[in-house]
Amino acid sequence: MNRSFYLLLATFFMSLGSLGQTSFSLEEAKSYALTNNLRIQNTGLDLDNSVQKKKETIAIGLPQVNLSGSFNNFINLPVQVVDGAFIGQPGTLVSFKAGTTYNASGTLQATQMVFNGSYLVGIQVSKFFVTMQENISRQTNEEVVFNVINAYQICAVAKENVEFIDSMAILTQNLVDKQRTFLELGMMVKQDMDQLEYALLTTKNAQVNAKLQFDNALALLKFAMNYPLEQNIELTDNTVSLLTKKSISEGSSVTNNLNYQILNDAITLSQFNLKNERFTHLPSLNAFFQQTYNAYRNEFNFFADDKWYPQTLWGLQLNIPIFSSGLGNARLKQAQIRLLKDENSLKILEQSLKMQEIQTNNSLLSAQQKLELQMENVRLTKSIYYNTIAKEQIGKENSITVNQKYNQYLIAQSEYTAAMLDVFNAKLNLDKLYNQILDSNK
Repeated sequence: MNRSFYLLLATFFMSLGSLGQTSFSLEEAKSYALTNNLRIQNTGLDLDNSVQKKKETIAIGLPQVNLSGSFNNFINLPVQVVDGAFIGQPGTLVSFKAGTTYNASGTLQATQMVFNGSYLVGIQVSKFFVTMQENISRQTNEEVVFNVINAYQICAVAKENVEFIDSMAILTQNLVDKQRTFLELGMMVKQDMDQLEYALLTTKNAQVNAKLQFDNALALLKFAMNYPLEQNIELTDNTVSLLTKKSISEGSSVTNNLNYQILNDAITLSQFNLKNERFTHLPSLNAFFQQTYNAYRNEFNFFADDKWYPQTLWGLQLNIPIFSSGLGNARLKQAQIRLLKDENSLKILEQSLKMQEIQTNNSLLSAQQKLELQMENVRLTKSIYYNTIAKEQIGKENSITVNQKYNQYLIAQSEYTAAMLDVFNAKLNLDKLYNQILDSNK
């Protein structure tokens, strides 16, 4: 059984074990996705295929042994015509049938490549292709985990937003209930009560939107994990624990980026291609050995104890390229041009990644500063709102002021949520830039 079978078998049993799991930390969600995502399974199969391709390439240069056989039944034997002088009858033509009615032969042939420059390059390429496929597989894993982390963070923020809106709905409902009593007693005007009712309806509408956003975020997370969409899922990490996770380690370089590594692999392939075009101008040499047995019968008795005639030979086949009308030189120039283009593309990508590094670091610093300011803003607007409610209850503030402070508090919370998402996105983009998505289990 090959590696693909074991991979599928392991995936099956691990999937069985996770069917009953409904609560996931971020690390558990990442592990689940790495095990169950179908894109990752396909790249694993591609890696297995590249290993088999390497074995196939190596086998081309190893001894090849083939057994062949043939059988002929001449319904009409071929006729040979010779000059009658051959039998003492000059001036006449003599015809006769040559051969036997039944012929059979069996041949065992072994061939061995002695030298072929392209084959030597092919061996190197096939081995390198496995390494390249490993990088491609790692890139797929990174993309899947990136999507899982992003979806998990959005879910955590959406969940916190739902909890906030729910608490505001409860607070507003309690305030409306209390003030309705004052209205019935004639201690407040209808306009002030309408303002509170409007605030309550606004909160309930926000509840619906927040719940919708949370449900959509959960669906996105389950899709990224390849978790059954119809099953429930719970988050065990909250925004506080996620924000405290470290992002990048010191000394990281953009050359760690997987896109950079894969493009660097492409340069190596172009170098191999150039080397192959040069080696095609070298001679190639093959050796062979052949053992043949022939039988000739006028009756179909090949299995009888009758004579088979052996024929044994071996030889060498040498091929020396001499003149190709410039074909080989044109291919060599094309390979050189392709290598130069790939090297330029790598330099362009490196410059682009360095620019992204500066921009993303600036974005992270700015997002962290904004988050700290918004946290303080939420604290202040919350304090102002609760103080306004307290004053309104003792008649020192009206409902219009309460509604204004309420909206102020909601806006501050919304800006805080946006700032938190900006921090998450900047951290995640830096991790991806430095190829630390899969390694960051901090």
